[in-house]
Amino acid sequence: MENKKVWFITGASKGLGLALVRQLLSEGYRVAVTSRVLSSLVQAVGSDASADFLPLEVDLTSESSVAGAIKTAIDTFGRIDVVVNNAGYGVGGAVEELSRKEIMESFDVNVFATITVIQAVMPYLRKQGSGHIINIASIAGFAGAMGWSVYAAAKHAVIGLSDVLAQDLQPLGIHVTAVAPGAFRTDFLRPESLVLSEKKIADYQAVHDSHARYLSMDGRQIGDPVKAAKALIQIVSDPQPPVLLFLGSDAYNRAAAKINLLSEQLEKWKPITMSTQLADAK
Repeated sequence: MENKKVWFITGASKGLGLALVRQLLSEGYRVAVTSRVLSSLVQAVGSDASADFLPLEVDLTSESSVAGAIKTAIDTFGRIDVVVNNAGYGVGGAVEELSRKEIMESFDVNVFATITVIQAVMPYLRKQGSGHIINIASIAGFAGAMGWSVYAAAKHAVIGLSDVLAQDLQPLGIHVTAVAPGAFRTDFLRPESLVLSEKKIADYQAVHDSHARYLSMDGRQIGDPVKAAKALIQIVSDPQPPVLLFLGSDAYNRAAAKINLLSEQLEKWKPITMSTQLADAK
């Protein structure tokens, strides 16, 4: 199995991350995996664990904790080929309802932790002259929905970060992919993965109703996490992987509708857009 890539995955004690870890181990890959609580990670992987599995307890908001985990992974396996920034959670509420603490915690995990991991692993990837960074975003970061403004903002930041990072790293032989999943049948809709604002304002009843409809989907999501895991493994083996990958028919449909809307608005407002150009500009 020496020719198998070494994966480093954050926040993989549940959901898509856990499905990916299990699939990788079943295919003989070496996998370093982080979680805030080591025991929950080991328990989640269970009988799938082997010598190819390196569980790491990491505080992703701590630069030293992240750097230590990456060094341990490289000391153990000799290298890291694929980094999956999977850690994250959803936060719902109208902007006015969300506290600064709720907003900052969302960005700390969904955005800043991703940047911290990238900064820590890049010296190793640059030295190798190869690697693939996969940042798990969400369809909400491309086509947001009512009641999820801050979550959409955080995941939009991940997509924007990945887009430019891919350009920066392409000359170094390092790939970057932002993944925007739709709804997958995981525990994402449960309290440990999704937080709603503590403050509720009655005027936002439409937002609260949309949350209730969304939470009612738990256990009925159309996406298969095992198939998502296989899709991620597939793109890593492609010599020209996508910079942005949508996962799920619901993600595809929302993205297509958003692209059509943007195209229509671009053309509708083209006269005003072009009217701001200086007359002598070329």
